[in-house]
Amino acid sequence: MLLLLEKLITNFCIAFGVVAGASVFAGLSAIVTNHPPLQTMVEIAASLKIWAVAITLGGTFSSFEALELGLFAGDVRTVLKQVFAIIAALMGANAGYTLIRLVEKCGRCWTE
Repeated sequence: MLLLLEKLITNFCIAFGVVAGASVFAGLSAIVTNHPPLQTMVEIAASLKIWAVAITLGGTFSSFEALELGLFAGDVRTVLKQVFAIIAALMGANAGYTLIRLVEKCGRCWTE
């Protein structure tokens, strides 16, 4: 059980880091190219959420293979582990997106 919890926390943090990190670097590139950084960060964060989940799971094919093996072999534990891993990755990606939206809202408050 502890090993599963460690994997879920790792999945959450990887997805969070992909969205937040890529958005921050996209904001830096927007500054260099004279584009609005906060708007660029939010757009990148929104478009990267699904990719962050795929990256976290190590590619979509391995996840589908594990789900297929669990469903057809009757191994419910494998299916549940994959479902929880996907949920943790989705939560991490959404938390990263929410952080970037919060940065955008704080940026708007400072400019007013």
